[in-house]
Amino acid sequence: MSFATGQSVIRRQALRRKGNVMSRSPISWSQISRIAICAAFAPFPALAQQAGDVDAITLDTVVISGGLSPIAGDAYGRAHTVVTGEELEQRGIRTVQDALREVPGVSVNSPGASVTQVRIRGAEANHTLVLIDGVPATGGNDEYYFSGLETANIDRIEVLRGPQSVYYGSNASAGVINIITRRGEPGTRYGGAVELGNGYGVSGWFTQRTRRGGLAFSAASRDDHGFDQSGDGGEKDGTRRTTLGLTGDWQASDDLVLGFTLRRASEEYDHDSVADWDDDIGAIVDGDGNVVTGPEGYVYDDPFPQSERIEFTGSLWGEYAMLDGRLLHRLEYQDTVFKQNQNGGAFTRGQTRALKYRLGVSLDGAPLAEARQMLNLMVERVEDENDAAPDYARANNSVALEYRGFFDSGLDVQAGLRRDDFDSFKDFTSWNLGLSWQVPGQDLRLHASAGRGLVKPSYYELFADDAYTLGNPGLRPERNAGFDIGVEAQLLDGRATLDLTWFQERMEDEITYVYGAAPGGRASYVNQSGKSPRKGVEVAAKIQATDALDLGLSYTYLDAKNPDGSVETRRPRHELGLRASHAFHDGRGIVTADLRHVRGNYDQQFWGSYPIRELPAHTVVNVAGGYDINDNLRATARVVNLFDKEHMDAWGYASQGRTAYVGVEARW
Repeated sequence: MSFATGQSVIRRQALRRKGNVMSRSPISWSQISRIAICAAFAPFPALAQQAGDVDAITLDTVVISGGLSPIAGDAYGRAHTVVTGEELEQRGIRTVQDALREVPGVSVNSPGASVTQVRIRGAEANHTLVLIDGVPATGGNDEYYFSGLETANIDRIEVLRGPQSVYYGSNASAGVINIITRRGEPGTRYGGAVELGNGYGVSGWFTQRTRRGGLAFSAASRDDHGFDQSGDGGEKDGTRRTTLGLTGDWQASDDLVLGFTLRRASEEYDHDSVADWDDDIGAIVDGDGNVVTGPEGYVYDDPFPQSERIEFTGSLWGEYAMLDGRLLHRLEYQDTVFKQNQNGGAFTRGQTRALKYRLGVSLDGAPLAEARQMLNLMVERVEDENDAAPDYARANNSVALEYRGFFDSGLDVQAGLRRDDFDSFKDFTSWNLGLSWQVPGQDLRLHASAGRGLVKPSYYELFADDAYTLGNPGLRPERNAGFDIGVEAQLLDGRATLDLTWFQERMEDEITYVYGAAPGGRASYVNQSGKSPRKGVEVAAKIQATDALDLGLSYTYLDAKNPDGSVETRRPRHELGLRASHAFHDGRGIVTADLRHVRGNYDQQFWGSYPIRELPAHTVVNVAGGYDINDNLRATARVVNLFDKEHMDAWGYASQGRTAYVGVEARW
């Protein structure tokens, strides 16, 4: 993508909303290049055109994943959060799973750090689609686990809440998490970082960018010694992860842009064992044959289990502009492979391939990048396969249509409709509507959205056949419908922002794991009868208290239940996050403290009568700091769980105690 492309994106997003008092700043060529290359990996980048009048352009926050084309944050009706790379560095956050813990509406649960699950608005973890540079992070319709996924080369993380199947297909019925990596600024840039403490982490990156395109390479490796997941004082359960990434784009002509992405990650991780049922005794017993009666014995120390994951994602894309910028074509091929083994056994393999064509049309005669009325069309074919059922590969053909309208009254409209033709399930129609209204003359924006989405059963849920579980080929896809209404206000003369959103969703045919549901006493999966209701409130606030002090708050209230009225497990009712950052020594140094409080989290106890019980509430504080030694070097330090508080996300699994890290970062 050329600089001109990025400039056209920003012209439309920033200039069309004159009089908007949202935070803005003059744009630089480095900002243009960064937005341009981010847009290259968006669902539908904007049109390339000749740059001009750059000094007059101002920048709104752009949501790259907003739909079939990027959209300004202050025009986006659907609930969303953008976490920038600068925030991650400032707060000393080293993994994506930790970055997501304080995003409103998002619950992060770690029954052992190697199997961290992320749930949006109380839905199940596999109801959220995870993308890396717009490409699915896992293949074969498997759930993605956020085990050690590093933040070393991340430019931003976009979290979209609510049904998103219109734009992203199945498995996006609860939301989308798009992780966008660094693309680089004009010229040749490079840098890296080293961190020590409970192991080590190293990373490096290189970017080169000209007016015709650029390349970005990154590498990261971390050997995290971890902690004892059993909590009984045994050996640590660590994670060793290495990631390589390469992206590129090239302006082949004034109207044609080509690009690619490549990413490979490998991870080895340790884990402890859990107590199991003993038919002879008729009870749950640990590795020594002791009957388990509480959380202390359920997870027991085991030095031998070690498993491995391998991830590969890649894409090739091209876009071509026609009719003086009123028409834009984009063609993209995506391929994702995910491999997993357990305890040194054979690898299982899942793969997803997609071919996507997208067309953007201006409806008001203006170039697409300047259009106030536009239509986007998408046609795609997706194929997936999984070793869990090697004879049952699946495919679907889809077509989607999106309308975007920007009106002088301050109203922005985004509406979408999609039809999926599945070869294994009934065809499905999803829809989405987003509205945003900037109240004239007021520092107030109202936003609302509604939609419907779908989640396909996994291959394991359908076809599992092992000692414990028998799949259910008769499972129906899960369907989710919901809406939200919110208000965003600028307060204290623009020094503070507050966003309050109320949501309600209902899941039909929710798939659940039932013990003894299959012949021979094995467990199986079934569709629950009725609807699973979810409702809640999401709050996000930021305050520039002084020139040196920034404050932040996030809060989620969630009421998630099964059709029979019982509480959904591992979905906390209350999650509160507080943040404070203080700059010193003319901005060369900064110290940040994060507090996270969790209450009302329920989980099943896998002993006794298997009851559902509430986990103890907990509060964890992390601190981080950095200081610029010179223009190129920065010293860093952080402490996780400063007060060494014991806590659990799931019954029986201990969490990380107080751990300190120090490091240095460099860039040129």
